[in-house]
Amino acid sequence: MNTSTTCTLDLGVGGMTCASCVARVEKALKKVPGVDSAAVNLATESARVRFAGDPQDLGPRLRRAVRDAGYEPRAAEAALAEGEGGPWAGFAPVGIGLLLSAPLVLPMLGMPLGWHWMPPAWVQFLLATPVQFWLGARFYRAAWHALKARSGNMELLVSIGTTAAWLLSMWLWLGKSHPPGHEPHLYFEGAAVVITLVRLGKWLEERAKRQTTAAIRALHALRPEVAHLIDWDGSEKDIPVDELRAGDRLVVRPGERVPADGRVAEGATQVDESMLTGEPLPVAKGAGDALTGGSINGDGRVVLQVTAAGAESVLAHIIRLVQDAQAVKAPVQRLVDQVAAVFVPVVLLIALATLLGWWLLGGTGLEVAIMRAVAVLVIACPCALGLATPTAIMAGTGVAARHGILIKDAQALEVAHRVRTVAFDKTGTLTVGQPRLLALLPAAGVDEAAALRTAARLQSGSEHPLARAVLALAGERGLWPPANGADGELADVRAVPGRGTEGRVDGHLARIGSARWMAELGVDLQAFEALAQSQQAQGATVSILATQPADAAAGAPPQAMALLAFGDEPKPGAAAALAELHARGIRAVMISGDNRGAAEAMARRLGLKPEDGQVMAEVLPGDKAQAVQQLRAGGAVVGMVGDGVNDAPALAAADVGMAMGSGTDVAMHAAGITLMRGDVGLVPAALDISRRTVAKIRQNLFWAFFYNAAGIPLAALGHLNPVLAGAAMALSSVSVMSNALLLRRWTPRVMNQNGLQR
Repeated sequence: MNTSTTCTLDLGVGGMTCASCVARVEKALKKVPGVDSAAVNLATESARVRFAGDPQDLGPRLRRAVRDAGYEPRAAEAALAEGEGGPWAGFAPVGIGLLLSAPLVLPMLGMPLGWHWMPPAWVQFLLATPVQFWLGARFYRAAWHALKARSGNMELLVSIGTTAAWLLSMWLWLGKSHPPGHEPHLYFEGAAVVITLVRLGKWLEERAKRQTTAAIRALHALRPEVAHLIDWDGSEKDIPVDELRAGDRLVVRPGERVPADGRVAEGATQVDESMLTGEPLPVAKGAGDALTGGSINGDGRVVLQVTAAGAESVLAHIIRLVQDAQAVKAPVQRLVDQVAAVFVPVVLLIALATLLGWWLLGGTGLEVAIMRAVAVLVIACPCALGLATPTAIMAGTGVAARHGILIKDAQALEVAHRVRTVAFDKTGTLTVGQPRLLALLPAAGVDEAAALRTAARLQSGSEHPLARAVLALAGERGLWPPANGADGELADVRAVPGRGTEGRVDGHLARIGSARWMAELGVDLQAFEALAQSQQAQGATVSILATQPADAAAGAPPQAMALLAFGDEPKPGAAAALAELHARGIRAVMISGDNRGAAEAMARRLGLKPEDGQVMAEVLPGDKAQAVQQLRAGGAVVGMVGDGVNDAPALAAADVGMAMGSGTDVAMHAAGITLMRGDVGLVPAALDISRRTVAKIRQNLFWAFFYNAAGIPLAALGHLNPVLAGAAMALSSVSVMSNALLLRRWTPRVMNQNGLQR
């Protein structure tokens, strides 16, 4: 194998609890020879490793490195599988801890009411010890691995703190003499309750994490297990969808999910494609139309010919995009990881200083000094720090995917909220991309129907968009196809590159093409000059139909028969979307290869102002990237929206590229965000979910740092006991997770063509 090839491996990592765990796993993976980079995500409990070498050789070494670091290497999908449990999955150990801790903490709650009673010391010992060494066993194991790796983590802080409280209680109970009838004040309840609260907090985190991975689990659930294959003899048989291949013919019954991507070979139906586009209305499908795997068939039975299955399907591609976005580390998370790497050692020093300060300088005695040091250790656990960023990103990308916005990487999500200029490709993005024949203007003495019939016959064999527009109008007027099935004599038809089409229709030489070509042929266009200028000023593309009779004199020029004006139409809702961007203070710019008159005419229909520099016209396909760079001059953050192959360089050149899902695969690969339906209204929606997600990240980081920044001094000064510290630490993690999950309620504000919200 070529060891210079760079590969990517996704690996599940079990047992991580805080930001320090993330740093330790990354450090262990990066030490493996051949590894280029490693990014570990606490929320998804996964690692993405890029390396040069043979995956079959390096994979086992990476898994061993994870295990040697004290964590459990697992399949990348293990976290998803665990997420399928019920809402109370994993609660049993926590419930037992709560039952054992309750008799210890309830008497403390009665102290403000004057109840001064605690169970006997031996009862406290019997209740607290199982919690300490059974429920807390995971803390000891993880702490031991951290010590072996010469690093620190949350478990090290918890295990040191609670063990100190337990040992102090044992010494006060058994190692000191007490007057008869005077029970010593013990701290068993502090150790037991802290461990129980930490475990409760971790269980609540796991439950919340199951909700953040719900988007991917829902996408996996869209794929049916069985397909109805039409065998070689015409019979039907059920086979697993994993066995499907391109070319297979399948029966899709009413109400079933489409098992693979393909085209309708027989039948007609209505299909719910909301999983793909976010659009709830069913779409009519007939012979030749494309079907996407995972969509829901309506009330018609259809035969599907498979074009892509398994990993090559659109659904698999969507799942990979969402997983990639959730696996990649956001730039802001790197700062958090740097803080976490030194956080635990600093906390240990603060706890030691607290112990020595209160014991040697504060005059409180060793017991009080130890408990205040324990409170510092417990309140400082950096759980919330590790969860602040990835949980918000998972929630944001997940809800965006449900509404047809696929965010390919976390960097695009983090940058999009700073976009202040959005450049749009015109054709296929802001416009429908299917030219229509807006007007056919015959020359004096020429019958309009006869001119349209001649143009349709000449263009009948062409796949050019303008040719299809001619045939469409002829069809609407009943002129094509001919009623008797015969279309007369048609011969010697050929395309003239860059000019148009020519051929013989009923013996006459006919041509349809640009005015420049007609001028080269000597056609007299004087009668059409004013009409051509008028149509071009309105944004139309002009062609001329000219004929030359078979008996024309040698050297006689062709005669202009009609002027054809072609035009594109704005997409429904495009103008409202641009107005929405403008209302948010974001500048919209249209990039077009059309002549300036046509481009500016379309821009005005869309509500753009050419006089304000919102139109870049006559831009060649290869120059679109340069146009984007021009917009970025001066440090402006620019987004680019496009759909074609020639848009890919511009999408890559922009700070954030957004590809229309109705476009090409090349454009979607070059873009950081894919809009799964051709709705320009998703552009402001994508910027909005980016803004909200980044706001959640900042809120989460604030609260994570706030709990530690406020809690550590309070604990060191003696204002927090270990029980309150444990509750505050658990609350910090739960509050961060809950705040991130609020993003799941987001819905895009999409505007219709009248500017009304829907």
